[in-house]
Amino acid sequence: MKRTKIDIDVNTYPDVFRPFFAGAEIYDSSCSPEARVIFIDKDRGYYLKSAERGTLKREAEMTAFFHSKGLGTEVLEYLSGDRDWMLTERVVGEDCTHPQYTEDPKRLCDLLATLLRELHETDFDGCPMPDRTAEYLATAERNYKNGIYDASLFPDNWGYASAEDAWRVIAECGHLLKTDTLLHGDYCLPNIMLNDWKFSKFIDVDHGGVGDRHIDLFWGAWSLFFNLKTDEYRERFFDAYGRDVFEPEMLRVIAAAEVFG
Repeated sequence: MKRTKIDIDVNTYPDVFRPFFAGAEIYDSSCSPEARVIFIDKDRGYYLKSAERGTLKREAEMTAFFHSKGLGTEVLEYLSGDRDWMLTERVVGEDCTHPQYTEDPKRLCDLLATLLRELHETDFDGCPMPDRTAEYLATAERNYKNGIYDASLFPDNWGYASAEDAWRVIAECGHLLKTDTLLHGDYCLPNIMLNDWKFSKFIDVDHGGVGDRHIDLFWGAWSLFFNLKTDEYRERFFDAYGRDVFEPEMLRVIAAAEVFG
């Protein structure tokens, strides 16, 4: 993860976080304009994320749930006031875009598939997002009606000629999506942490919940294509995951929903 050393005014931060700053070097580790993330280089390391009020609640809940399953980092503090704040422990290791992993793409592909199958077989009882599928389809419908459509999102994979073509697939086949699997929700190389090829934790699980496994399969295959700059490993990924529960035609349904955001 990118880190840039910075100075901060600790008085602009909630009181509960200030002890963590004492004697620590601070780095900016933000990767989007919607949230600011700082890395606190102290003890084992901490990440403090801040964003608009209410926007981190879901991430805090899902991260805590993944932690309860041994799959995510610990949420040390979540506050919601004028802004949302979430403090987590640093995850040991590097994400899967690190050269150690991308330079051995076959091994990486197989490991990503195996980890995903293990995640999908995890008990989801008590998940704070018990019906990701209904929410997923509702978002696609809302954005379709509001004219939000990205025609360029998957030009080399599952492109659609128009918003109407994509929506027709959802209207006809959306009911086939199941709600029977614990999802990461954004299963891509940067969100999977390894420590010398051993699984460490999943990060950025705010789009997770109980839904249809093909959402994660779609993004896993797409991330291999995007991060490795080749589509060579797509079928290998599905083979390693297991074809017994994989329905290839469902990927077009997922793609149709994803072009609407």
